[in-house]
Amino acid sequence: MSHHGPVALQITTSEPNPLLLDLPWDQPLAQWPSGILAALPRGISRHVVRFVYVGPRIMAVKEIKSEIAHREYRALKELQRMEEPCVVPVGVVSGRTDATGAPLDACLITEHLQFSLPYRALFSRRLRPDTARRLVGALTVLLVRLHLAGFWWGDVSLSNTLFRRDADDFTAYLVDAETGQLFPRLTDGQREHDLDIAHVNIAGELMDLMAGDLLEAGLDPIETSGSVITRYRALWEELTATERLVPGETWRMEDRIRRLNMLGYNVDELAMTTDADGTTIQITPKVVDAGYANRRLMRLTGLDVQENQARRLLSDLDSYRASMDREVSESVAAHEWLVHCYEPVAANIPENLRHKLEPAQVFHEVLEHRWYLSERAGYDVSVQWAFADYLSAVLPTKPDEQSIVGVDTVALPIIALPR
Repeated sequence: MSHHGPVALQITTSEPNPLLLDLPWDQPLAQWPSGILAALPRGISRHVVRFVYVGPRIMAVKEIKSEIAHREYRALKELQRMEEPCVVPVGVVSGRTDATGAPLDACLITEHLQFSLPYRALFSRRLRPDTARRLVGALTVLLVRLHLAGFWWGDVSLSNTLFRRDADDFTAYLVDAETGQLFPRLTDGQREHDLDIAHVNIAGELMDLMAGDLLEAGLDPIETSGSVITRYRALWEELTATERLVPGETWRMEDRIRRLNMLGYNVDELAMTTDADGTTIQITPKVVDAGYANRRLMRLTGLDVQENQARRLLSDLDSYRASMDREVSESVAAHEWLVHCYEPVAANIPENLRHKLEPAQVFHEVLEHRWYLSERAGYDVSVQWAFADYLSAVLPTKPDEQSIVGVDTVALPIIALPR
């Protein structure tokens, strides 16, 4: 929609929201009043970024040149349509001028991803020692997914990514696509270029954390950054390589499909070509998007959670079904598991603790806590007992992750990153 008032302010958006018009577009973003801002941890950005309340929702507003804003908006919309992990684009506001009529840069508006954190916020508090490795692993998976979709990022870095807890790991989301471009498919040269950029940027970001004494002792920034490339190549090979089989070796293909499923990918179809003399078969799996566990859980229970959380919940559901004293279908078992195991936990998280973690993450942590309590007690404790103990001893100590207030990550020490 376009809004024409005394100022020719244009709002390009796929979801017209009259509340957007109430924001002070005639002021530079850096001068917006604190009353409308949400206190969220901000990553490092070349541009001014502010989180603002638009009704009940929180939006991220970034001030950039108009043509870049429109290009990034279109790229994010396209990635969202392809169901790739990225922030949700809301719109672009251009044609801004200040009170004197001087032009101001355009603004790109995206929806704040709830329960997500910039990497610096994750390092500004006590964390498990292998956090850097897990973040780099999540970023690698994101990069492979974007490359499979034909997206050249152009500025791969921890700073341009948001992370959400996903069971014991993290899921990474693309948050800054201004340098990116979509192609029908990427050349090896384009992929290698992105890997070079990732290598330099991530090493710089980890050195920056090291300088601020936020990195675990003994972690080598260059080596950790290099692991992105090794892990990327292994995952890319697994997802795209062609396999040559002799007749009678179909088990190798099934093995490959099982490995892909374990990585969270679904195999849509196989392209098979037979040699002229008919002895070997070449098989290339056509891999569809990740999210295999998420879709299976969604189909069985209606729960829409992150991929690793879905795997954890499914394994609990599978062991629940195995322990039932009668043969039941998967869907019946799923219904009973939902009613007797998952819902009693998710529905009973006290109101004042709900903003700590997502319900699926709480359930995952209760299962972990139960394992720990059982090991300590020497017998299996019930989920109910583990949940009660977790609510009193663990959850209250967690930081609020729905919208973290009070960690101003911008105030953390920063050294110049190599560009």
